[in-house]
Amino acid sequence: MKHISPCGAWLCIMLLLLIPSGLKAQYADEEYRMEVGGYLGGVAYMGDANYNNPFKEMGMSVGLLARYIFNPRMALKFDIAMGQIAGDTRTATTAFPEGQQISFERKIYDVGLQFEYNFWPYGNGMSYRESHLFTPYLLGGMGMSIAPKPAESVVAAHFALGAGVKYKFAPRWNVGVEFSVRFTGTDKLDVTSLDGLILEDPFQVKGGFMKNKDCYSMMGVTVTYDIWPQCDNCNRD
Repeated sequence: MKHISPCGAWLCIMLLLLIPSGLKAQYADEEYRMEVGGYLGGVAYMGDANYNNPFKEMGMSVGLLARYIFNPRMALKFDIAMGQIAGDTRTATTAFPEGQQISFERKIYDVGLQFEYNFWPYGNGMSYRESHLFTPYLLGGMGMSIAPKPAESVVAAHFALGAGVKYKFAPRWNVGVEFSVRFTGTDKLDVTSLDGLILEDPFQVKGGFMKNKDCYSMMGVTVTYDIWPQCDNCNRD
C-alpha cells in the first residue's frame, strides 16, 4: 500500500489556520444537534520499530464519524476507522538482539468515543451571537483497537489524545483537520510473524500497564453534515 506524505497533511492544517480566527457566523438562524460524515487520512504505528516519529511509514486510513453537540463549545464524537500500519527495524536507531531485522504490514480497525472542547463557540445560530465559523479544539477519549491476523489477532483498549481545527464552510457543512494518538494496552501490534525477530518484548524487559506498549497516530481530513434540528419553538436570546 502506498504511503501518504505528512507534508501534504500539514499543508492542509496551515491552509485552515490562515482563515481568520475571528470570523463570525453569518448563516441562517438554524441550530443542529448532530453531525455525521466521513474521514480520510493516514495512520502510523509507534512501537519497538519506531519509538517517536508519529508520521513514519504512514498508511492510508478511512472512516465514519458522528458528533453529538452539547453546546457551541462541547461535543461527543463516535468514530470508526480502518487503515494499514507498517514498520521496519532497518530504519530504526535501535540495535536488536543478534542483529536481526524485520518489517511488517497489517490492517488495523479503530472504534472510539472522544469528548471535544472547542477553543471558541462554534456554530451558525444567532442565539449564540459570538459563534465562530472556525475553531481549534482538543479531544480526549477511549476506544478499542483491533488488528486481525496474520500471526495473532489483537484486541486492545486504547486512550486517545489529540487536537484539530474545524470550519463551517456552508450552513450545514463542516470540514476539519485532526491529529490524535491512540495509546494502546498491547505490545503486539507489530507481531505479524512468529519466526525470527519478535517485536513483542524483543529485549525481554517487562513493562507495566501502558509502559512498553504500542501506539499509533491518526491524522486526516473530516467532512460532516449537520442533522437533527433543535426545536424551532425554543427560546432564543
